[in-house]
Amino acid sequence: MKSENIAAISTPAGRGGVTVIRLSGDSPLAVAEQMFLPRGNTRVKDFQPYRMYPGEIVAEHFKDFGLCVYFKAPHSFTGEDVVEFHCHGGTSIARGILSRALSIGCRGAERGEFTKRAFLNGKLSLSSAEGLIDMINGESEAEVRAGYMLYGETLKNEADGLQAEITDILAGIDADMDFPEEDIEHTDLSDIAVRLKKLSAKLSSLTASYGTGRKIKQGVRVVIAGRPNTGKSSLLNALLQAEKAIVSSVPGTTRDAVEGTLEIEGVRFNLYDTAGIRESENEIENIGIARARALIDGADLILFVLDGSEKMSEEDAEIYRQVADKPKIVVSNKNDLQGEGGEKCDIRVSAKTGENIAALRAMMLEKSMAGYDTDAAFLIEKRHYDALACALAEINEAVSLCGNVPLDLLGVHLKAAWDKLGEISGKTATEEIINEIFSKFCVGK
Repeated sequence: MKSENIAAISTPAGRGGVTVIRLSGDSPLAVAEQMFLPRGNTRVKDFQPYRMYPGEIVAEHFKDFGLCVYFKAPHSFTGEDVVEFHCHGGTSIARGILSRALSIGCRGAERGEFTKRAFLNGKLSLSSAEGLIDMINGESEAEVRAGYMLYGETLKNEADGLQAEITDILAGIDADMDFPEEDIEHTDLSDIAVRLKKLSAKLSSLTASYGTGRKIKQGVRVVIAGRPNTGKSSLLNALLQAEKAIVSSVPGTTRDAVEGTLEIEGVRFNLYDTAGIRESENEIENIGIARARALIDGADLILFVLDGSEKMSEEDAEIYRQVADKPKIVVSNKNDLQGEGGEKCDIRVSAKTGENIAALRAMMLEKSMAGYDTDAAFLIEKRHYDALACALAEINEAVSLCGNVPLDLLGVHLKAAWDKLGEISGKTATEEIINEIFSKFCVGK
């Protein structure tokens, strides 16, 4: 099927060493013939694929010296013929070259249209495309690694394997229903039940990884909580190794959450220094305290800070009761001061001197990402989690009904699970889902 030529700037806007303008479609080489003057005797139409050719790129009102490369279908990113111009970095240069391409046979590409064409031409799955955008947008090493696993079709291959097993079970059921009187081996319900339970276990394992995957993608939400003047702001600054929060000996200095981002072993941690929780008659401080409690409710991890120079107070105990059932680390701060506090803590630190701050970072990683393996694949997209959770529910329903209902009713749940698994790769994804995914890409990708 023929497709029109599209063109876009594929590198970020602004000044830089090199800018790439990408063309894809049925005849981008014909467009290149009209706007590239090769240095040497090789004409554009005779370019060898995957080889850089130097020459002049002819824009609307100027020329630039650069490179041209031709990627021949189907061995290109989009699966179509692709041409790239590599020109000098600069907004005006890139726009002039793109404008020339649009005037002689190209249409401006839409957001994510190059990747969408790659998907439609079978060059990558829908989940792989999502992995690509996760890599591009990744704000930590862990996000990039997880995105690369997805881009490398790890999850798609898992879903395909599960679909193949369901297909095999359905084939046996269909044969049994189509030829009930034939002299063939009838469906063994006990064998089906065993196979369905294995599918359920595999799906349960995949969905369970979303807890860690969500933290990888969104970052671990860490709330620093405690009563006023325990050194919460100093602890935030020490963890970040930056003066992010205002530090004062006056209780109640922090009125609103102060945020900072920290990376530990490649995992992003979003830290929130909150207002000290206490009874107060100050309206503004009370707003900060209310926000602190709301942040605590949504936290993945709480650093409950005590003043190590003092014994634990009733005020401390009351706050502790509020966070008792949440993942937490009890931190005794001010370990540089002499005192009797910190008797019930998990770690003693000094935000002032930096004592045990590195150990606290390691404890935060272990507490919030227990068992995290940098080489393992995790579910990082809620769409994938929802699809797998629905497939798991259908399989579990089939397990409960196996032997109690006619085979065709069992098949209804298996086919529903198969369809949900197909949403991972895009086999059964709706046009609405596909369009929504590619709208997340920038123009040129």
